[in-house]
Amino acid sequence: MTDFCPVSFPEEPTPDNCKECRECGLYEHGSRMVWGEGNPDAPIMVILDNPGLREDREGNEFVCGTRQTLQQVANNVGLNMDDLYVTYILKRKPTRSYEKEWVRETCMIHLSQQLQVKQPEFILCLGNVAVQSFFKNPDVDVKSLRGATHDVQGYLTMVAYHPLAVRRRPNLWGKFKEDWTNVANHYRLKGDSPPLR
Repeated sequence: MTDFCPVSFPEEPTPDNCKECRECGLYEHGSRMVWGEGNPDAPIMVILDNPGLREDREGNEFVCGTRQTLQQVANNVGLNMDDLYVTYILKRKPTRSYEKEWVRETCMIHLSQQLQVKQPEFILCLGNVAVQSFFKNPDVDVKSLRGATHDVQGYLTMVAYHPLAVRRRPNLWGKFKEDWTNVANHYRLKGDSPPLR
């Protein structure tokens, strides 16, 4: 991986009618709600499991490892901030154990709302939690679905490993970049631009 300087993507404000959501219970112990970040009108929606750290211990703005790796691979394949909107299955980062299946299913209500409004051209699910939640199938995984396009809920969808998995296992970087290259090429072909090689 080459040197890359990550930046904080601008956050999209949480809609007023969702700010005080208490349906899933994460308001009791999760981080503040993060609706999404990047370009709200971007053609590519990236779905992760939950938000990463936003600030360090002193309260200074902080770009967590997940966002660093995501931005680095996007940069490597020629995508930029305007091309991407990043959102989450859970809009709060849990700080202790929770009823995973029920909470994820409950929080999908917010993602469905975002999809109705944004209508992205492509969706990229990163990691098994995002894949299983969005595909509505607990038995699927990234390893079996990556490298292909899928029609999920009417959206052209691709999958890739979670950025933290790539950081823990650098040998996954090649596959991770390959999947992002596929996304970038689909985007370019739709806009009649030459694909990456």
